[in-house]
Amino acid sequence: MLALEEARARVEELRREIRKHDYYYYVLDNPIISDQEYDALMRELEKLEEQHPQLIMPDSPTQRVGGEPLPEFQTVRHLVPLLGLANAFEPAELRDFDRRVRQLAGLPVDYVVEPKIDGLTVVLTYENGVFTQGATRGDGITGEDVTENLKTIRVLPLFLPGAPRRFVVRGEVFMPKKAFARLNEERDRRGEPSFANPRNAAAGSIRQLDPKVAASRTLGIYTYQILTSEGAALATQAEALSFLYKLGLPVQEQWRHCRDIEEVISYCREWIEKRRDLTYEIDGMVIKVNPLRLHPVLGSTAKSPRWAIAYKFPAEQVMARVKDIIVRVGRTGVLTPTAILEPVQVGGVTVSRATLHNEDMIREKDVRIGDYVVVQRAGDVIPEVIRALPERRTGREKRFRMPRTCPECGGKVVRLEGEVAARCRGMACPAQLKELLLHFVSRDAMDIEGVGQALVNQLVDRGLVKDPADLYYLKKEDLVRLERMGEKSAQNLLRALERSKERGLAPLIYALGIRYVGTRAAEILAERFGSIEALARAGVGELTAIPEIGPKIAASIEDFFQAEQTRRVLVKLRRAGVKMEQERAGGEPDRLPWSGKQFVLTGTLSFPRKEAEQMIKELGGAVASSVSKKTAYVVVGGDPGQKYEKARALGIPLLDEKAFLNLYGEAKKKFFF
Repeated sequence: MLALEEARARVEELRREIRKHDYYYYVLDNPIISDQEYDALMRELEKLEEQHPQLIMPDSPTQRVGGEPLPEFQTVRHLVPLLGLANAFEPAELRDFDRRVRQLAGLPVDYVVEPKIDGLTVVLTYENGVFTQGATRGDGITGEDVTENLKTIRVLPLFLPGAPRRFVVRGEVFMPKKAFARLNEERDRRGEPSFANPRNAAAGSIRQLDPKVAASRTLGIYTYQILTSEGAALATQAEALSFLYKLGLPVQEQWRHCRDIEEVISYCREWIEKRRDLTYEIDGMVIKVNPLRLHPVLGSTAKSPRWAIAYKFPAEQVMARVKDIIVRVGRTGVLTPTAILEPVQVGGVTVSRATLHNEDMIREKDVRIGDYVVVQRAGDVIPEVIRALPERRTGREKRFRMPRTCPECGGKVVRLEGEVAARCRGMACPAQLKELLLHFVSRDAMDIEGVGQALVNQLVDRGLVKDPADLYYLKKEDLVRLERMGEKSAQNLLRALERSKERGLAPLIYALGIRYVGTRAAEILAERFGSIEALARAGVGELTAIPEIGPKIAASIEDFFQAEQTRRVLVKLRRAGVKMEQERAGGEPDRLPWSGKQFVLTGTLSFPRKEAEQMIKELGGAVASSVSKKTAYVVVGGDPGQKYEKARALGIPLLDEKAFLNLYGEAKKKFFF
């Protein structure tokens, strides 16, 4: 192992080398080393950082994979309001925009035109060249801190040598067309609803609380506006774009400097057709006044700047006939109606089906089987029905009715209050089974090693497993007949299944796949009820009396345990020897000193936050992610956030670290000794 100073020098050298190759690969699309050589550099860096953890820095290339899931996104207040753009749909509207600009400026004006990416707006902050924060646009005044998710985008530099001391830029996150199609194919195979368009997919990826989800999806980003740049004097938008590119930030190469509005209109027209050649979606062009000194002179309205406007491309729509409406069952049990169309061409693509989303949308648009409808490819990718054409009806059209029973398993279809989605609640529904099994065996659930997608496919396709409980009834002779499953592998799997029976109540509750019940809710339920039987008997009123269990979660739990399929699975699990009671130490949960008390942690403590959470749970308390009137105490560390201010406003007791430890010690002493 290298000594610390030698390791420090090598780590810095590796980081510089990897950043250079990231730039060549992701920004210039021109790699100069092989994937194997790149992987070797990354492995060496990971090993050195593992040996010397003190050398790990936030801008290291190893920090892109995503950290632990977040309990919630923190709020970020933007230093500069992020306004939206006014839209123009005709060349005449662009000429009106130019006329207004020239009148206000009092002189002729030149422009910069950039493709308008159909993505998610973000703000990136660099301090001394290091990427320190990324936030969504939100309402333009406040957004959400999505730093960890943005770090997973490989094209985004985590370090900018030569950047101003404080450098804040605006950009757009997007999902490339191929990545979007691939993601929807994967979701389709898993029975999950498709994303409507790449913008929704990109936004959904960046707003995942678990950064590893964002890391698993292919995302891109382009920067296009400098909001703060201490020490950098830039005169025009064209200079700003060149400066961004020079620093190493990704910038669209299709931007153009135009001398007047007629050049602008000509360039916009070019891109109505050329946009199909791009690897990502654009839905128009953005026109900006080039001299930056004119931006404050022109000012803005309450909603949009007067120095920029978006020219929106016309949407392509065609007429098609609905031959049928079918219902598909997704992984989570959602029933999604889909229109089967007579094939039509939309934007150069043959379309034969279009999503109708849900029953309410069908009713709102009054779409019937046999109707002629207007179809549009949303974002030029996903076909959707825009409206029906009742004037073309013959009287033979049929109204659609959502089935009352699941077309896959015959289980009851329910629609919870306040939701638009109808769901099959059958635990053994074939459409949901494979994904449910993968969830059941996952690490936070029953943690059964050796069960992956390939094995699950075989078990289900061969009829060996029809619900999660069937896993515990597998025999060695069944397993050895499967592909890539020899005697040793079969024996290992049977041992893993046997071990999992002792996992305990909280992992089992999570493993059952109850909607809205994650690992934290499962722990709370296990502590409160102590057994599956007690939880199954609980009604909505009893459940909502528990801190952090709201009406939606409570209704989902009650509905889950009322299903006949659930009861059958629980009986089989009990018969197989799966432990279905909570291990209790120190007394019943409802008798623990902090039972029913909700704590919130904010700021930096001198010991790991998980330790504080464990101390609270040990005494029966619950840890919440946000402050509310239900909060009993807020534990305040160094540099507390908005939770501290909210607690003060609500008059909730505040505990510094010392007071918290004293309270814990006194409560524990009285109860246990």
